[in-house]
Amino acid sequence: MSKLSILTVVFAIFMASGCRPAAAPVSIGNTPVSVNGVQLKDAPSQPRRPLAEMSWTGFDGTVHKLKDFRGKVVILDFWATYCPPCIEEIPHLNALQAKYGPERLAVIGLHVGGDEDKPRVPDFVERLRISYALGYPEDDLTSFVFGSTNSLPQTAIFDPQGRLVAKITGFDARLKEELDRAVEKALGQNG
Repeated sequence: MSKLSILTVVFAIFMASGCRPAAAPVSIGNTPVSVNGVQLKDAPSQPRRPLAEMSWTGFDGTVHKLKDFRGKVVILDFWATYCPPCIEEIPHLNALQAKYGPERLAVIGLHVGGDEDKPRVPDFVERLRISYALGYPEDDLTSFVFGSTNSLPQTAIFDPQGRLVAKITGFDARLKEELDRAVEKALGQNG
């Protein structure tokens, strides 16, 4: 067997084991799901309780609620260390946070990789130089945003009044443009 064939087999095994989820959510996707007045099959359903009351716990242990960010556009990005589209999306989220500033935009990365993935998080955050807030979402928030799909990443964009503007599943060049349009739309809403 040639060296190239051996390397190909080793690479394939590495990729298969590296992309396997540690916990639910169990898949990675690049399918857009927008919530712009049209309910799609895997768009969020009605929340179990008021959306403004849904929360996440920051890596520092502080509990935050969506209502704490009234007046700002909020991006909640659900990710895991084993998710290639998540890795691709993170530099763009850093750039959005830098472009609009913390007074206009709050980007929050919510880790959903499970307990098996948590030990990898500190090195992952350092390697990718994540510059925005990070936390762990409560189950109701995850259920609402994920709807009937558990693909990663899932990105929910909320306007300054806390209303869901769009939900995007996955990340690629086309979805990057959709994310940018959703943020621009949310920033343009005043009431």
